[in-house]
Amino acid sequence: MSVIGDFKSVRRRGLGVILGAAVLLAAAMPPASAQKPPDPVMLEALVKSSLLTFNDANITGNYTVMHAKLAKPFRDQFSPEKLKEAFQSFSQQGIDFDIIAALKPVLSEDPRIDDRGALLVRGYFETSPNRVTFTLDYIQSDGDWKLINIHVKVKPPGE
Repeated sequence: MSVIGDFKSVRRRGLGVILGAAVLLAAAMPPASAQKPPDPVMLEALVKSSLLTFNDANITGNYTVMHAKLAKPFRDQFSPEKLKEAFQSFSQQGIDFDIIAALKPVLSEDPRIDDRGALLVRGYFETSPNRVTFTLDYIQSDGDWKLINIHVKVKPPGE
């Protein structure tokens, strides 16, 4: 069970709009060298908040809160309805991984800022019988790290 939420299905329909948003985003971001990943406590809160918001959106079918927590350029381009459409296959599986609230994420690599200024966070939660694996990318937006990419897998370890 996997979802790639960098809005690929939506992007096919609006590639020009997204490219325009990316250009605006690049112009508004501080240099990557001026940024550093959040401290471990803040990083854990960021990861859990992002994943639990995604989980709640999928369980309820209401993507309004998730939409509000996205980076501004993407909020401007993708409505809650478009998010619902993009994540429909994941939502229909009825997966609920809210147990991660009680667990500490295991990072599979050190969080880093890439040359675009995006914060890249990779890891998983040791849940059973299936592991919740995540790839999360954030940018600075409205003074905080905001989600621009989410990829979540809920599968047995090693799959």
